[in-house]
Amino acid sequence: MTTVGFIGANGLMGHGMASNIARSGFDLLYTVHAHAPAGLDELGARRVDSNAELGARCDIVVLCITTAQDVQQTVTGPDGLLTRPREGLVIVDAATSEPAVTRELAAQAAALGVAYADAPLTRGPAEAEAGRLNTLVGADDEVFARIEPVLASYCENILRAGPVGAGHTIKLLNNFCLQAATTALAESFAVARAAGADPRTLVDVLGRGMFDNQLLAIMGAALDGDHERQQFALGNARKDVRYYTRLAGDVQVAPVVGDGVHEALSLACSAGYAERNVPWVTEAAARINGLPGSES
Repeated sequence: MTTVGFIGANGLMGHGMASNIARSGFDLLYTVHAHAPAGLDELGARRVDSNAELGARCDIVVLCITTAQDVQQTVTGPDGLLTRPREGLVIVDAATSEPAVTRELAAQAAALGVAYADAPLTRGPAEAEAGRLNTLVGADDEVFARIEPVLASYCENILRAGPVGAGHTIKLLNNFCLQAATTALAESFAVARAAGADPRTLVDVLGRGMFDNQLLAIMGAALDGDHERQQFALGNARKDVRYYTRLAGDVQVAPVVGDGVHEALSLACSAGYAERNVPWVTEAAARINGLPGSES
């Protein structure tokens, strides 16, 4: 039986992922950051004391944590996964991280005989619980063959992105495109209000053309006070777009739009919305410009 370790089972995404790994018959070990994840032990999972112990006992360890810095600390920090790694260990990084950091960690892991793959996710917590996430995998063929059964336990679609780092690259591009559209809609709603027009009419006309999509429905609902249709914090969105602009700079592409999106998200976070879901950017844009929002 393959022994799988999991770091981040307390999170909105991680809980569903870890639960589905356990339900699929893998021997699951996990560490706890703040509190024990609900229902995981009842599925046969077992808690261990440290990330180093996971690295020493597991065949594959999946990380579902927040930032590139968190990943670095978890992998290479004191008592991290590479402290005394098991021979043949594969680390699967499901965070939304920076490709340069991913490639650096992969090189450090390889020096110790450990393989590294990036497999960031799309979709949300409901799909994580249902085992219907999407993942973008950066790995060579041999490593991919080893981790695919684990990925399949919590993913509906498994997409090969290329070598290590490519998964995180595509994920950052995905998130940038989504946040560019989100912040454009929020700004346009504010302009509509300032000009004396009803932003709901804009949603209506966009929905009757090429912008007819799920994102428009999510942002349109925010105009009526429903900000819960996308469970992803504005602070995390800002972080992801910042990683995108760094990536663009690394490959010498001017992130003209990216810088503007990052500025919009930074203003929203500074206005007190960092912990709120992304659709709250509509309220942030209204407040920043002295306009009434759905809360008024």
